[in-house]
Amino acid sequence: MIMTFLFIISGVLTHLLNIATSIDLVSQIATKMRDYAMGNNSDHSLQKGRYYVLGAICLAALVLPLSFTGGAVATPTISKVFNASPSAQAWVTNAFMLSFGSLLMAAGTLSDIYGRKRIFTQGLLLFVIVSLLLANATSIVWLDILRAVQGIAAAAALASGSAALAQEFEGHDRTRAFSLLGTTFGLGLAFGPMITGALIEQFGWRSIFITTAILAATALIAAVSQMHESKNPQAQKLDLPGLASFSAMLVLFTTGIILAPQAGWDSSLIVSLLISALTCLIAFVVIELRSKEPMLELSLLRHTRFIGVQLLPLGTCYCYIVLIVLLPFRLIGVEGISPIQSGLVMLALSTPMLVVPLLAAWLTRWISAGSLSGFGFLLAATGLYILSRVPIGDHLQLIFAMLIIGIGAGFPWGLMDGLAVNVVPKEQAGMAAGIFNTTRVAGEGIALAISIAMLTTLVNSSLLRLQPQNDNSELVQRLIMGDMSLSQNLDHAQVLTAYQEGFSTLMLILSLFTIISSCAAFFLLSRKARL
Repeated sequence: MIMTFLFIISGVLTHLLNIATSIDLVSQIATKMRDYAMGNNSDHSLQKGRYYVLGAICLAALVLPLSFTGGAVATPTISKVFNASPSAQAWVTNAFMLSFGSLLMAAGTLSDIYGRKRIFTQGLLLFVIVSLLLANATSIVWLDILRAVQGIAAAAALASGSAALAQEFEGHDRTRAFSLLGTTFGLGLAFGPMITGALIEQFGWRSIFITTAILAATALIAAVSQMHESKNPQAQKLDLPGLASFSAMLVLFTTGIILAPQAGWDSSLIVSLLISALTCLIAFVVIELRSKEPMLELSLLRHTRFIGVQLLPLGTCYCYIVLIVLLPFRLIGVEGISPIQSGLVMLALSTPMLVVPLLAAWLTRWISAGSLSGFGFLLAATGLYILSRVPIGDHLQLIFAMLIIGIGAGFPWGLMDGLAVNVVPKEQAGMAAGIFNTTRVAGEGIALAISIAMLTTLVNSSLLRLQPQNDNSELVQRLIMGDMSLSQNLDHAQVLTAYQEGFSTLMLILSLFTIISSCAAFFLLSRKARL
């Protein structure tokens, strides 16, 4: 049945691609005739074409945060439908993030070798097919597996799309293009929770994946009809040993972090997983140092600006991305508001991403990227401190804190994409995009797993202090994921108190991480550089 469905979808999309290609041929002929009749050269056509490419890549970039936030908002609903365990619920988001992050560098290399357009369109096609299969998932196991495959498709689309964008624009035009790309990500993050919340309430959680499939198909048609192929003639071969060791390290480490609250941090399983992850990390470094064509040029770590650029997405993980997931769990599961109400509240956190990234790019004419990023992180850290003191149910203070965090995180968010593709020559844009996006997405997955594990441990400790006679580990794990079903037999006020204490402590820890990120940005990126 699945193969038949897959065959039908593939046939329909192939037909759409053929139509798009035909339309493109007619469009090119008409454009050339018009230019000849008006005495124009082809510069206008090329100028117009590259903005169509920018639109296609930005539309694809819009789909990715929708997939991320959609999975987070839908997790409490999905867990009830499938009666999923806490670890299975965590994999709804982490399966996507892990495959996404671990394969971005490989996707960047493949786009350099085989062509940016080819990898971009194939990635979007796979994304459309898997999204439709996700809408028809019949168990939490299949859903988690398909989310991992969806992450593979997302990696191919993002890495190749970023590399293609670097080929289309130069100088400040490139900076503005990547700032628009960052704003598009912000658009998906800003309205993603509200859109997915409305879709869940009106049509059910499956409609989220149908919506992303439609958007990805639209970007696919635009890319086929307008994007031209580009490659790197000096591109390196795919580093399979490096890819395998890096991916294994991410999977083992994240699995250990996810299972630790349930199995115990000192259990033989968790210790074995973490030691295995460390072994894979050491193997990856050794492989990259000895490889003639490494996936990651470790020699780049000698340059402070390269290190500084990679630290920017790590900082935004802890002050922004983690909240995109944890706050819907709190609002929907703990406070009991509806998904669409949760989405409206989340606008305070993500709406600044529509404006601040463009403002940051404009300010780089006078202020260095490091100074702007450092200031943004300090502002976000202030918002996290305020958030740590917001009691459950006080949405006015919550919105105020989220707004400050969103504005602060918007400064580094709007600069880091443009900085990333300038740390290497233009011809290596695929590798640059792959390295940067790997750091960002893999960092997001790890930061999310660590934050959920810390919150689970903190809340469990608080609840044990309030109710020392009970073992509430499973209740706490479900509570963190937005499921209050097991708390009916306990004192509800004590459960909320324990959650509040744990959440407040976590926000203070995240604030500290963000301050460290600010210091790193000031120190490593303080020199003003042309983007």
